[in-house]
Amino acid sequence: MMAPQVVSSPFLKPFFLKTPISVATPRRQRRHTLPASEFRNLTPQDAISVFEIEREAFISVSGECPLTLDEVLSFLGQCPELSMGWFEEGQLVSFIIGSGWDKEKLEQGALTTHIPNSPTVHIHVLSVHRHCRQQGKGSILLWRYLQYLRCLPGLRRALLVCEEFLVPFYQKAGFKAKGSSAITVGALAFTEMEYPLGGLAYARRNSGC
Repeated sequence: MMAPQVVSSPFLKPFFLKTPISVATPRRQRRHTLPASEFRNLTPQDAISVFEIEREAFISVSGECPLTLDEVLSFLGQCPELSMGWFEEGQLVSFIIGSGWDKEKLEQGALTTHIPNSPTVHIHVLSVHRHCRQQGKGSILLWRYLQYLRCLPGLRRALLVCEEFLVPFYQKAGFKAKGSSAITVGALAFTEMEYPLGGLAYARRNSGC
């Protein structure tokens, strides 16, 4: 069994949003503290936190979770390098889960399938903890995730499906609408969106990837 891919990217490095309130002195014992803000790939150990945030976010809106707990565990086991979580002081506040896809458009099977070594990333879900919404965290995480994907070899584009009211959000991030999706969940219909990742060699050379 192959070990999960380990990716080194500037978009997964911790960064600090808070100014320390005190400075350690030789007489004061240093305490280990978690990074104020950290982006990293998710692991199966994060699955419960992921699912709790997802369930709270989606059940109240549509009655459907994009991914079941078993599916979260499956994707984080098969392709953790296509996920990203935002942690504040060790707590998950926002996440994205993706998987590989090898066809021109998304199909119903894409909801539960990971195709290894594919040129397309299917973004299944972007969610933010209820206490952290209306703060721009979803937009920030999506931007960092897309820049991170540009550092992964062989990827050419990202695809997702969303309800009509979310189309402007993804358009602001650089996605383009491709029309109605073949995917349905219950009575919900979706628009398919595409983000190009290829042709960015200059950006990769200058990003530290």
